Amino acid sequence: MSGATVTITGGTGSFGSTMVERLLSQDVHAVHVLSRDEAKQEAMRRRFCDSRLRLFLGDVRDPASVTESVTGADFVFHAAALKQVPSCEFFPHQAVQTNIVGSRNVIEAAAAAGVRSVVCLSTDKAVYPVNAMGMSKALMEKTAQAFARNHPGSRTTVSITRYGNVMYSRGSVIPAFVEQLRAGVPLTVTEPEMTRFLMSLRESVELVEHAFLHAEPGDLFIRKAPACTIDTLARALAKLLGYGEPQFRLLGMRHGEKLHETLLSREELGKASSQDDYFRVPLDARSLDYDLYYDCGERARTSVQDYSSENTERLDLNQTMRLLSEIPELQELLSGVPA
Repeated sequence: MSGATVTITGGTGSFGSTMVERLLSQDVHAVHVLSRDEAKQEAMRRRFCDSRLRLFLGDVRDPASVTESVTGADFVFHAAALKQVPSCEFFPHQAVQTNIVGSRNVIEAAAAAGVRSVVCLSTDKAVYPVNAMGMSKALMEKTAQAFARNHPGSRTTVSITRYGNVMYSRGSVIPAFVEQLRAGVPLTVTEPEMTRFLMSLRESVELVEHAFLHAEPGDLFIRKAPACTIDTLARALAKLLGYGEPQFRLLGMRHGEKLHETLLSREELGKASSQDDYFRVPLDARSLDYDLYYDCGERARTSVQDYSSENTERLDLNQTMRLLSEIPELQELLSGVPA
């Protein structure tokens, strides 16, 4: 990335902020951040005080503001999205406009600007989706893959990274549990046996960097990740922070939730290759010849299972505590420094 100009859409969010910090610690030429939140942009400006950081006020729904932010960029991290399940359930048309149409705007603007590589961030909720957020992200993935398939001569490589729960990201369960523990109230738990993948912000950034280094057009990458139950996560967090055995207030599974999440479907896993800590799923790059869809099937059947939070490595209480202890925000709490 030395000497490169990098654009990050949604760059004032949890992932974007971590990416900005990592890039500015390197010898990059410039970092462009596109977001619609003035307050977060001002906080970012004050935090980094770096002349290489350029903040663009805009929205991925607006092609003009996207074009402005990607002009001159070598790489684009597309992280802008509506990510909250309830808000996307209540306003699915808004999820379509941001997560699908906005992604198309980013990809087309990047290609027109001659960007070398675009990585689009997706989620495990896009696999066998049961809610509007997952459905819109699944169609975001199809939009990225369609560009790669339909523009084989493009100098812009478009790829996808898909990841599970990013620990201590904005809106995730761990900060909510910390707030409840500090307030001395019971932890709100949906279903104790629900499992979720666990990934740090650092690991999510490394996944994107892996895609930039290794992607072919249309590739999908995931990072292999452990999981634990929500019960184990809550108890491990309480024990780590010195609160002892926590009390729970059980809510039950909410609308649009799954008991277990899936990072790769069995169909994808049957085509995937393993790259150390990652899986790579290549693009189905057949042409726009419809006969190839209707008349050409595959006889081979795979017996592999989905790669899910139910069958991945399951962490116990002590293993989960060790993983949580590596989160910078929790390290600050443990050291007595205000988070």
